Amino acid sequence: MSSRFEVTAVSENDTLAWEAINAVIAETKRIEKLISEWDSTSQTSAINRYAGIKPVTVDRELFDLIARSIKVSKLTDGAFDISFAPLYKVWKINEKINVLPTKDQIESAKRFVGYSKIILDPINHTVFLQEKGMKIGLGGIGQGYVANACKHIMIQMGINAGLINVSGDIITWGTQPDGSNWRIGIADPKDKNAVISWLAVRDISVVTAGNYEKFITINGKQYGHIVDPRTGYPADHVGSVTIVSPDAELSDALATGVFVLGVEDGLNLINQLKGVECLVIDDKNKLHPSKNMTLNFEKSK
Repeated sequence: MSSRFEVTAVSENDTLAWEAINAVIAETKRIEKLISEWDSTSQTSAINRYAGIKPVTVDRELFDLIARSIKVSKLTDGAFDISFAPLYKVWKINEKINVLPTKDQIESAKRFVGYSKIILDPINHTVFLQEKGMKIGLGGIGQGYVANACKHIMIQMGINAGLINVSGDIITWGTQPDGSNWRIGIADPKDKNAVISWLAVRDISVVTAGNYEKFITINGKQYGHIVDPRTGYPADHVGSVTIVSPDAELSDALATGVFVLGVEDGLNLINQLKGVECLVIDDKNKLHPSKNMTLNFEKSK
């Protein structure tokens, strides 16, 4: 998935722990073959290939993931939208470019974006993108989905405590070997190698979205990789968003959505959701926690 994975299994049985870790690797590869738009043989690629042509029958697993993605799109008023992919191609954040895309290029790509144009048939399990040129990308929710799936497999195998980190999408269960909670650091957007705060958690997911890992700088201005699907331009005024909830998939999608919504609208949304908390760090590095978010600032032992 072009992402760094870290898997921690807490078990007195060393053989079982390694079997569980290998099962996680296999499960990740299986899911990637299903959801990756970069794999030309995946069902997601088939959906994109037949955009504007015909519906594509997919596995129930992928169908349900897309359906849940659309629910988050509705919840965030389109701030999270898996049909954003044409805009990502225009911005080319992962490449070393020194020229901004033109307004016409952005507007041309934006006309293919819109979750309402993703048509689902729950009876036949088909997905249809209404316009030729549309594309979906599950990068904003897929890593959280993988983290959930891998945790489930490890628990089924008898691993009663562990931590899975999929490129910053973290899910935990149980405790560390000494019985203490897991300590999760929240990176400082101005210095990604420094911790601005930390959380002591168990049986919870912690997912951070930020523009400090992938960005380009043109004419002295930084443009991050999180693009607002509604405007076609990279979201700004936010340094990072950390979402805490029991579900890594939901946390993953909400982290992107809140980043795009911004401090006020993002916090307003999270404060209405039961069991979900967040920390928004704005572009001035000011911390804005949701109403029940508990942060730690003293040095962790």
